[in-house]
Amino acid sequence: MNDTGYIVFAHGSRLESANDAVREVTRKMAAQGQFTAVETAFLELGKPDLSDAVEALLGKGTTQIVVMPYFLTTGMHLTRDLPQLVEAVLARHPDLRIQVTPPLDGHPAMVDVLIGRAREADEKRHAGQTA
Repeated sequence: MNDTGYIVFAHGSRLESANDAVREVTRKMAAQGQFTAVETAFLELGKPDLSDAVEALLGKGTTQIVVMPYFLTTGMHLTRDLPQLVEAVLARHPDLRIQVTPPLDGHPAMVDVLIGRAREADEKRHAGQTA
């Protein structure tokens, strides 16, 4: 059994379809098989919140958790809100180890994502010119 659980931590949206998109990314991550104890959590406007996601992972036997912010850049939510939420969880579970990764910005794959989007736009533009 892997004792590490992972949380994809997003802001949350009033548009449930946006929250569902984050849940789908989390589901696909778990389906890859390497990281199977994976939960989604939202800062606001979505469920579950961080505390509920932690409890779900603890129920699966995890003893340490990696929180991966599904945010592009570091801002107030990651410098103020997330540390406060983590602190509150640790106050209830002092033996739990929680690591928070950096946001998505700066990850080498982000350039590939942008190149992919640019190629998609070019393909659509060229397809429109030949139609």
